[in-house]
Amino acid sequence: MNYQLYCFGESGHSYKAALGLNMSGVDWTPIKVDFFNGETRSAAYRTEVNEMGEAPVLVHGDLKLTQSGVILEYLSQQTGKFGGNNDTERREVLRWILWDNHKLSSLAGMARFLMNFAPEDKRPTDVIAFLQGRLSASYSVLDAHLANRDWIAADHVTNADLTCCGYLYYPEAFGFNRTEWPNIDAWLTRLSEQDGWKHPYDLMPGNPSERA
Repeated sequence: MNYQLYCFGESGHSYKAALGLNMSGVDWTPIKVDFFNGETRSAAYRTEVNEMGEAPVLVHGDLKLTQSGVILEYLSQQTGKFGGNNDTERREVLRWILWDNHKLSSLAGMARFLMNFAPEDKRPTDVIAFLQGRLSASYSVLDAHLANRDWIAADHVTNADLTCCGYLYYPEAFGFNRTEWPNIDAWLTRLSEQDGWKHPYDLMPGNPSERA
């Protein structure tokens, strides 16, 4: 049964789910969400797609799921991939998904939006600086964790890797320079060499160049 993913190329949270689908090797279809023209704020979207007004949304038959971490866990249940091979690994995967959502992706997504997609006269420099400071602390945690290991939660790729990379391949500036974090840089390179990996702008519809 085909999976459908409501997503858009600029969304790092959507990228996590899209990457999980693609690397799992399942048949899936992206459905573009017109975020920048207000689709997620519309009554129709919130009534018919996601009451939270967010992407991604996964549709699989009669099932509809929101939140990237939930989607990745469901895909693992369906495919047997990336969820962890035992209880210890599964708990470690969950630990890093929760950390990423609180300490990394949420901050990176906000900083990237404010620096690149918000109107220039409405970019709060103090807020951006604060977010970048918090992000630097998060990069330090992740870089140190990856010092003597290839993958975040196990000796193989898991959803921990798919969630923590969500914003780190994007070209737009938001306070992340791969060369400053050698262990993160090496990890991102390893992940990009895995079967099914694609850059977010190659994997999902939607690209800033379309609005230039």
